[in-house]
Amino acid sequence: MQPPAQAASNSGGTPEDLRLALRAATLYYLDGLTQAEIAAKLGVSRPTAGRLIARAKARGLVRIEVVVPPTMKDDLHADEERLLEERYGLTEAVVTGHLGRAAGALLMRRLSENDVLGFTWGPEQVAAVTALAPGVASCRVVVQLDGAMSTAAYQTGMEFILSRGADMLRASAMRLPAPLYADPSTVTSMRNDSVISRTLETGRRADTMLFGVGSVSTSTTLFEGSFLDTRMLDELVSLGAVGEIGGRFFDANGAPVITELAHRAVSVPLEDIRTCAKTILVCSGPPKHEATRAALLGGLAKLLVCDIDCARWLLEH
Repeated sequence: MQPPAQAASNSGGTPEDLRLALRAATLYYLDGLTQAEIAAKLGVSRPTAGRLIARAKARGLVRIEVVVPPTMKDDLHADEERLLEERYGLTEAVVTGHLGRAAGALLMRRLSENDVLGFTWGPEQVAAVTALAPGVASCRVVVQLDGAMSTAAYQTGMEFILSRGADMLRASAMRLPAPLYADPSTVTSMRNDSVISRTLETGRRADTMLFGVGSVSTSTTLFEGSFLDTRMLDELVSLGAVGEIGGRFFDANGAPVITELAHRAVSVPLEDIRTCAKTILVCSGPPKHEATRAALLGGLAKLLVCDIDCARWLLEH
């Protein structure tokens, strides 16, 4: 804090005004008194005490420094989180080396007891629900956002996601008994099925959604699970697709890429993801960086959990 005389000359206030502001700021920031206690000590009203503290800060009498403990410098990345929030208009960014644990903690903080919570399938979602703790948070319904049935011997993790999510959050589970893709006539028929249509409509109106992104390559889980083949990938690349959420592909700006797959997908559309109030994107691995950036640019996620390499890449591009 600056000496009162110097502060007075710098800010134009009377010595008595600044002395009182400095005294209030000292009691508040250094001694830990409440505004009510400061008011009683200085003989002023509580609102006046608050104004004195604010005046001291506005006139440069107070300097606040946040210090990261040296032993935690590799785990705390407040600067990168703030820059990501400013750059991409995020509600919150979490940069961490423990994605599953951080995603689970973020979800429990943001979830309301009457929320409908939607999940797509994938390893990031499995890690997030694994980290959920019983009794910390709750919601009304846990719903599946995309079909997961496959003819290949590929484990999507969807049943675990729904079962554990419902158990830990004391919610009911709504399953989507459908493949991710089907021919258009089958999709139309499935949408007329009461169970499938009810689940999709519930997912579209979800209050909170948690998902990962997929890249447009043979390393994506959709290709590994035989949901896509090389012909489909080539077409998607030619049309500018860089990523997908729930089997719905988007370009570098996060805009939907319309192919035959868009008409064959049994999942919540990107437009509904974009309008959801609390969308949590969990990104892991360099192959997903471009898709993550596109999703953020397209407003498909309002909260982000990523590692430091992804954060730096997003800030550099």
